[in-house]
Amino acid sequence: MERVLLVTIKVDIEKDSWGLEDYALELEELVSACGADVVDNVTCERDRPTPNLFIGKGKVEEIAMLAAEEDVDTVIFSHDLTGTQQRNLEEVIGKKTIDRTQLILDIFARHAKTPEGKTQVELAQLQYLMPRLVGKGVMLSRLGGGIGTSGPGEQKLEVDRRRIRKRIDRLKEDLKHLSLHRQTLRKKRKENEIPAIALVGYTNAGKSTLLNTLTGAGQVVADSLFTTLDPLSKSLKLSNAEDVVISDTVGFLHKLPHHLIEAFKATLEEVKEADLLIDVLDASHPRVHELSRSVINVLNELGAGEKRMIVALNKIDLIEDPSWLLKIKNDFHNSIPVSAKFNQNIDALLQKIEGCFEERMSALHILIPHTRMDLVDLFYRKGQVKEIKYEQKGIKVSLLIQKNIASKLLQDRDIEQIS
Repeated sequence: MERVLLVTIKVDIEKDSWGLEDYALELEELVSACGADVVDNVTCERDRPTPNLFIGKGKVEEIAMLAAEEDVDTVIFSHDLTGTQQRNLEEVIGKKTIDRTQLILDIFARHAKTPEGKTQVELAQLQYLMPRLVGKGVMLSRLGGGIGTSGPGEQKLEVDRRRIRKRIDRLKEDLKHLSLHRQTLRKKRKENEIPAIALVGYTNAGKSTLLNTLTGAGQVVADSLFTTLDPLSKSLKLSNAEDVVISDTVGFLHKLPHHLIEAFKATLEEVKEADLLIDVLDASHPRVHELSRSVINVLNELGAGEKRMIVALNKIDLIEDPSWLLKIKNDFHNSIPVSAKFNQNIDALLQKIEGCFEERMSALHILIPHTRMDLVDLFYRKGQVKEIKYEQKGIKVSLLIQKNIASKLLQDRDIEQIS
């Protein structure tokens, strides 16, 4: 198991409600998702980062001594580092040094299973590497060419850049094709007027567990960050017979790097195209309000911040203080407390979902002949039958059904609308 030393930094110029302990805890959770052994977590606060080492030289030398004493393999910083900062830190510390984004990308790479997921991860990794080649120029540059050339030749750094650019273009093209495939599926769904619901939320809030509870999807779940990377969509029939599609999405994170959002836009399109969002919050988390703000910030960046939303206050089975649950229920508009793991209050959540699509349903009171039992079968499959009476003159039916189906039914000459 790889031994790692963490360096958690709080920069005062950043307008942020998170404290040093919050950053430290999140960094430890990210590392645990990689299965590494945390030797220690060094914390420090700075007014602003320095251009060469991000933190002061004295602190770096202290970290170097600790890393040598504890024989660590890797030092991980809680903030993004430039290529120059990373190279300088490695020279002083004498150990492999990475930053938060590299750590997140490593988790993504471990959890990507589908071709789409792997493509998005590789794209994000290369987009992260590209601007950092300058910082690694001393190590990578090599003069080529010789007699008969018009100059000293092309540096290896430029070759690396060109190869990476070509690979990035290829990956973007691959993702464009995958996106077109998704658009085709969405077009079919829209033609059939099937609403789409997207589960969003902070990573490890329980989205996959909720998807499994609602649909029996069998999605892999774990008490770990970014367990779900590849999107999964499953159909669900509500009690009013309304068919909907629910999609699980990659978890959000506090200060999720912008280029990661860009790389995963193909997946996150499900969020933009959804008719309803279910924001899954870990109600037992002491900083649930901050986690919620992080989710809203990402939704705003995606252009989905104004979409209709239900807040699922998940993991209520872990809450011991009833007053805390009452408080956060009052704090979050349109919220339902649930436990996806133990199937608590899921019926109330389903009713809430149904309420969001009530305007799509139409109430019908009709009379059909006994010879049209095919219609009775349709009513039970596509609608919610409130009352059915078999009388001598025909079958009286009161039901709720989608408006588009209702309009087609009323055009059938065998169907008589009654008051």
